[in-house]
Amino acid sequence: MRYDVVVVGSGFGGSVSALRLAEKGYSVAVLEAGRRFADDEFPQTSWRTRRFLWAPKLGCYGIQRITLLRSAGRKAGGAGAGVLVLSGAGVGGGSLVYANTLYEPLSAFYDDPQWRDITDWRSELAPYYDQAKRMLGVTTYPVHTAADRAMRAVAQRMGVAETFHPTPVGVHIGRPGEVTADPYFGGVGPDRTGCLHCGACMTGCRHGAKNTLVKNYLWLAERLGAAVHPMTTVTAVRPAASGAGYEIETVRTGAWLAKRRQVIEADQVIFAAGALGTQRLLHEMKTSGRLPELSPRVGALTRTNSEAILGAAVLRPEARRRGVDFTEGVAITSSFHPDAQTHVEPVRYGRGSNVMGLLQSALVDGGPRRVRRWLGIMGRAPLTYLRLLSVRDWSQRTVIALVMQSADNSLTTHFRRSWLGRRRLATTQGHGAPNPTWVPAGNEAVRLLAEEIGGIPGGAMTEPFNIPMTAHILGGAAIGASPDTGVVDGYHRVFGHPGLHVVDGAAVSANLGVNPSLTITAQAERAMSFWPNRGEQDPRPALGDPYVRVEPVPPRRPAVPTHAPAALRV
Repeated sequence: MRYDVVVVGSGFGGSVSALRLAEKGYSVAVLEAGRRFADDEFPQTSWRTRRFLWAPKLGCYGIQRITLLRSAGRKAGGAGAGVLVLSGAGVGGGSLVYANTLYEPLSAFYDDPQWRDITDWRSELAPYYDQAKRMLGVTTYPVHTAADRAMRAVAQRMGVAETFHPTPVGVHIGRPGEVTADPYFGGVGPDRTGCLHCGACMTGCRHGAKNTLVKNYLWLAERLGAAVHPMTTVTAVRPAASGAGYEIETVRTGAWLAKRRQVIEADQVIFAAGALGTQRLLHEMKTSGRLPELSPRVGALTRTNSEAILGAAVLRPEARRRGVDFTEGVAITSSFHPDAQTHVEPVRYGRGSNVMGLLQSALVDGGPRRVRRWLGIMGRAPLTYLRLLSVRDWSQRTVIALVMQSADNSLTTHFRRSWLGRRRLATTQGHGAPNPTWVPAGNEAVRLLAEEIGGIPGGAMTEPFNIPMTAHILGGAAIGASPDTGVVDGYHRVFGHPGLHVVDGAAVSANLGVNPSLTITAQAERAMSFWPNRGEQDPRPALGDPYVRVEPVPPRRPAVPTHAPAALRV
């Protein structure tokens, strides 16, 4: 098989790339490691682990990846810090499991020293944020839930009530359960169903209300001829033996024996496998010598969005007595800012989806002897914390608190040999301040939240061991002015290898302080806008030349009619 462009991954960056390049006349293949889901094939609850969790060697082809990056410690050149990463899988990537939350970033993102001198990113990205919002159907969530009332009270007690606001979400609100004709794409998109406000967004929306990529970018791309290949894992990318383009090696995902090895050829390749998937593949290609000219900055400036995932839970007997139920709403319905660089959101799962409650534990602040203090907290109230281990009705009686910061800190990823001799990603501390193992403002907010709901504050099971949890791993193939400072240039082209591109969260070059999906989409829209139509002259300067601002190139055959809300207006 040969295509003009092969896209590795079908998340936000990959789906945008597939549509915009199909509009410009390129033949496009999208290679996705995960499976394809119809709406009614998503798990009814997270206990349907074969459809919720991702562990393909064990027969689990779900939408939720959980990856532990261990600290590489001094063996990799410094004191490291591990992190537990939540990410997505399946055709549609992270959009299947994410919380539909679509914010523009805080100001520090545009001013980060990694990329601020290349161009005026705020003005360059502004029209693409607008385009991304219209394509993803962003609307302000209209319902004020019990969790929102508690979080508003916390904001007031922290003296920042004015920062509390409802969330911009990518959901078709409509009337609950009512099916309507395509409201976004002038009739060329799928019918949609009004939101049931059931809280089940992060186990896969079974009702057709969530604006996943299979209902916008990928839907339109496939109708223009883009070919999506699910259950296809890319194992290598190398220059073609013919000297023209690249060869992409693939195997069938999860196969033990019948791997169905294939080689696909393409003139150009877009890495869009998510920050971890793209980093892992780039590290492998550099280490193996298949892509020897990759920048030495691969893996540098890996960001966790400076996150902590905390929560407050009401013990089950008390919750049943009071009739507590925090599952009403979409996954995230509001947020507030305890300070200029910190952002806190209440998060929920739907009824019965209690698996992630297994990761909860007692809340303990950072600092010396953290494990001892954690054990001491539980030892002073053993019955309480034994009850907290029960996850029955966990989603109904828990308000998760997602804490994010725009602080300048990072990790660097490396390959490290496991005991079995396999190469695995590991981390050390990177540029900027150390990656935080706790966020003081977040812990304060969660303690106040527990008081408001009459519950117990909690943190992630890994936090006492200074391993924070993030749902938004970013970076590792950052934008830079040269190969000495970044992996890709200002147009997302890979330094050293013409025809390769990185268009996903790996190319997000700074902590955002907000959920990153809108930024990944906007960056991808911008990168694709500069591609020429097939057969036309490329307006971008040669790879390696200084950055210059160029005008976007209109596609020959836009997928969305000009009168539609999501029409291309850049």
